[in-house]
Amino acid sequence: MEFRGYPEIGQFKKGLKSLEINLSDLQIQQFIEYYELMVQWNEVMNLTSITSFPEVLLKHFIDSLSIVKVYRPTKDKIIDMGTGAGFPGIPLKIAFPETEIVLLDSLNKRILFLEEVIQKLNLKGITALHGRAEDYGRNIEYRGQFDLCVSRAVARLSSLSEYCLPYVKKGGYFISYKSGKVEEELTTAKHALEVLGAKEENVCNFLLPGTDMERSLIVILKTEETPDKYPRNAGKPTKAPL
Repeated sequence: MEFRGYPEIGQFKKGLKSLEINLSDLQIQQFIEYYELMVQWNEVMNLTSITSFPEVLLKHFIDSLSIVKVYRPTKDKIIDMGTGAGFPGIPLKIAFPETEIVLLDSLNKRILFLEEVIQKLNLKGITALHGRAEDYGRNIEYRGQFDLCVSRAVARLSSLSEYCLPYVKKGGYFISYKSGKVEEELTTAKHALEVLGAKEENVCNFLLPGTDMERSLIVILKTEETPDKYPRNAGKPTKAPL
């Protein structure tokens, strides 16, 4: 199948091949439609500063799917914390349709965008949820209900862990997407992970395909139930990290 107007799809397929991901023409078309909707909505609200198709393919789509270097989703129940324009949750849903995904974001305008993406791409088993991580993290419908929590949110790992780990089942994982080296951040977050009932299992450092852009995936294993008092309320995980 030809994807007219998008010659960069060949490069996208190379990136997918490097991750050992095979997509159907329908799935590739879904990525194209996702991109087109994002550019359209970006004209009236700030979803992303990256808007050129080749850059979106690499810095959003391939970057989101790079999780397969450490974890290959199957029928997992996944929550994407602070999803923004839907990264990494929507690329994961397109590439691994058997997953069940919740996209959580505190800005309702972004949720409206995500709901349109879900509808237009005819995605099933995915929900966009408006609210704060601190609030849903105390809700029994969501607390301790997920095999995997993912986040590309720009926040220190010690703060992000408090937002994310309450959602994860014991024996499940929180995987944080980071740019560059993360050793110092991991050291700072060690106490928070212990308090929250988790430990670092793996760190994967790599370059985005064909670039010198450094990325890291931090894999955190949930070993114990998170104490009930976490997450703390009203932005405290950010203002006063553990």
